[in-house]
Amino acid sequence: MGKRLRQQRAGKGTPTYRSKGHIHPGPAKYPPLSGSTTKGKVVELIHDPGRYVPLARVVTEDGVEFLMPAAEGMYVGQIIEVGPEAKPEAGNVLPIGRIPEGTEIYNIELRPGDGGKLARQAGSYAVIVGRAGAKTIIRLPSGKDKEVPNDARATIGIPAGAGRIEKPIMKAGLAFHKWRVKARKWPRVRGVAMNAVDHPFGGGRHQHKGRPSTVARTAPPGRKVGHIAARRTGRRKR
Repeated sequence: MGKRLRQQRAGKGTPTYRSKGHIHPGPAKYPPLSGSTTKGKVVELIHDPGRYVPLARVVTEDGVEFLMPAAEGMYVGQIIEVGPEAKPEAGNVLPIGRIPEGTEIYNIELRPGDGGKLARQAGSYAVIVGRAGAKTIIRLPSGKDKEVPNDARATIGIPAGAGRIEKPIMKAGLAFHKWRVKARKWPRVRGVAMNAVDHPFGGGRHQHKGRPSTVARTAPPGRKVGHIAARRTGRRKR
């Protein structure tokens, strides 16, 4: 009897594939929504082993403490503003509808009050492109344009820690530790290198798939490998 596929084991959620929550200092989210603008002080910059971007611990004048991805140039003792009347300066948090067009932003909320979902990685940022009624159009790091409610919050600037992944991996053992904190299993064995009982692409005289690699969205879990629910197949006609 063969083993379960990698995605089946990951979907089960065993400790091997589960994110190690105990290594995180805490959730990096904005404080709850409020109609007023408050000032906060950066009291500490923290290294999070599970992230590439450092975290800033901010304490507001109301006594509310929260963690947020630090912006480039942020320092301990810096005073930032959080709220609708905040100035559009680096490190300040304000509704996306009040940020000028062309501004670089990160840690963007999809829905007002969700704490921040988009462009949170080190060095990744979005740019405000324009307005469309109650929505603001932003250009994500992938190049895709997306509409976000004007009341959703974002931070001005670029997340700190850019360039960390540019450091070369000098030996394979370092890649294991790199992905370990990201809840990714490594090394990743190719399907064609497995036996026929272990993977649909395994077995045979040569390392080849031996069958079409496009499968339906409704395929059973043991067969769902390759190009899942591909939009198109075959050679592209010029």
